[in-house]
Amino acid sequence: MKQDSSNVSRAAASAPKKPFWNHRRKEATIGWLFLSPELIGIVLLYLFPVLFSLYMSLCDWNLLGGMSSVKFVGLQNYVEMFQDDKVLAAIKNNLIYTVLTVPVGMALSLVLAVLIHTKVYAQSYFKVAFFIPYISSIIAVGAVWSALYHPSLGPINGFLKSMGIDNPPMWLADPKYALLSIAIIAIWAGLGYQIIIYMAGLSGIPDDMYEAASIDGASSLQKFYKITMPMLGPTNTFLFITLLMGSFKVFDLIAFLTSGGPNNASTVLVYRIYEEGFRNFRMGYASSISWLLFAIVGIITLISWQIQKRQVHYG
Repeated sequence: MKQDSSNVSRAAASAPKKPFWNHRRKEATIGWLFLSPELIGIVLLYLFPVLFSLYMSLCDWNLLGGMSSVKFVGLQNYVEMFQDDKVLAAIKNNLIYTVLTVPVGMALSLVLAVLIHTKVYAQSYFKVAFFIPYISSIIAVGAVWSALYHPSLGPINGFLKSMGIDNPPMWLADPKYALLSIAIIAIWAGLGYQIIIYMAGLSGIPDDMYEAASIDGASSLQKFYKITMPMLGPTNTFLFITLLMGSFKVFDLIAFLTSGGPNNASTVLVYRIYEEGFRNFRMGYASSISWLLFAIVGIITLISWQIQKRQVHYG
């Protein structure tokens, strides 16, 4: 036995060592070289700005003073943020805007998608017709709606006056209706995208399920609630999360139509970030508001994911 073990050890010692730079390592190195531009881009364009913004949220930095004016202040920006009436109003307006646009937009687009998918001929025409506002310039869309909302010359108020309403809303100029007016524009402009997504989900539902339900005597509403809605669960989750993020990132319509007014009635978090960062040049304070926005969107997204997981698990 001793002789056999000594022979094995001698054979192992005399066996040629594998070179370090073998074929497997060469392939791995080539793969990393191909990935390196993307990784460098992620670090420079995503990771570094995020970490830099987090650090800036703990500093007082006047943008006009350059990097030499950066002063570490700890959590002072966050304390000030929750005592800022404009920020608190922006959070409230963001939540109202989200409630107005996300569920209403999804409900309208779902109804229209079902009608187009089942009851309407020339489906391609309606897809294009509804999708045109989504791919159009949002500023152009806002300009058109600004003319429609004109208090004295706009066709909307002209129609309301013809219906006997003597004092119709001032719309964008009225603090009570400014945010609602912008929400209506956003819903109208986003219907096309949501309809396309819903129609893609509807096309993935097998017709056999509806035929079997019809044989069992199910009505159209029963088939909608028992087949269509459960099968559209992943589509609803996808649209809800994307629309939710979009509702908290709204800026262009508000900057173009109301500039956050009147009387901060349409101010949202992104517009407050813009005001503090690029009007008041308080980049540290603007960074802290941006992290508040990130936290709100992240928490709501995680909650929606958990709800979807439970629905899938128990459904």
